[in-house]
Amino acid sequence: MAKPLTYADSGVDIEKGNEFVQVVKKIAKTTPRNGVMGDIGGFGGLFSLNASQFERPVLVSSTDGVGTKIKIAILAGKHDTVGIDLVAMSVNDIAMQGAKPLFFLDYMAMGKLDLNVATQLLEGIAEGCRQAGCPLIGGETAEMPDLYREGDYDLAGFAVGIAENSSIIDGSMVGVGNQLIGVASSGLHSNGYSLVREILFNRHKLSINDTVPELGATLASVLLTPTRIYSEGIAKLIKKVKVHGLANITGGGLVDNLPRIIPHSCKAVIKRGSWDVPAIFPYLQKLGDIPEFEMMRTFNNGLGYVAVTPKKACQDAVELIQAMGDKAWVIGEICERKENEPRILWV
Repeated sequence: MAKPLTYADSGVDIEKGNEFVQVVKKIAKTTPRNGVMGDIGGFGGLFSLNASQFERPVLVSSTDGVGTKIKIAILAGKHDTVGIDLVAMSVNDIAMQGAKPLFFLDYMAMGKLDLNVATQLLEGIAEGCRQAGCPLIGGETAEMPDLYREGDYDLAGFAVGIAENSSIIDGSMVGVGNQLIGVASSGLHSNGYSLVREILFNRHKLSINDTVPELGATLASVLLTPTRIYSEGIAKLIKKVKVHGLANITGGGLVDNLPRIIPHSCKAVIKRGSWDVPAIFPYLQKLGDIPEFEMMRTFNNGLGYVAVTPKKACQDAVELIQAMGDKAWVIGEICERKENEPRILWV
């Protein structure tokens, strides 16, 4: 007779999954807990919404992943920083509309659950939540043999925030004469990694642990630098300074993201060389012989987000951003756009 089968025989270890739930409970408790009801392990995460400080509260949500930066983490055997990236990709998006994150959930999928890797990922997610000032209230860990190769995994994140209806930042107030303030990124963030891997590992056959003189560091340390989380800083900025628009410079770079908050009657005129560009970007451009336009629509090129302010508020905004620990530069202004002119003009 054939041996009776169990779920574990097919590659799914329920006991290991239950063991990881206990790890999740412990780590989740290290994130901010204001508003959280109950513990990890229920069918849904419970959050008590205190909207007393809002006249017309609006919930703002976002979901995202980390993309093929995960392949870099797997190559390097270092998995905590991509957890920070996961949180950043969602909470930064909702911050661009003036929302403060309320809570975060994650989805983690693997072919075979590796408790060490999963714990590193979760510790990174918790660190991202602490930086964003929001609790991790739940998530899902899926073990899917045959769908993922051994050692592979994927991540997705989900953030919900809150904003006052009258204070939502949607770009509708952006107008001629407004100034563009660029705020420094921490590096590549989490975009363009398929091109990065093609250049470094496929074309030039470099190793993840190679030290690159132009970068003054190993590829692993540079490529796994986590995405800067801006939500706390933006909350302070919009509280003290008039901000007409905010653009998260993620996939699509300045080329695709800045026009999302600019009226069609306007264009952004950007001054070349007006901000510091981290060494990784010219290094990749030279190694891959990448045209400038392609660089600008693939990578952030040193800008994590762009704030649009009235001219009279511009200097105050720059000084405040710098006082909070981020570099900031006036990179251009909003001008009138004639028919058939581009939405962005570099000068």
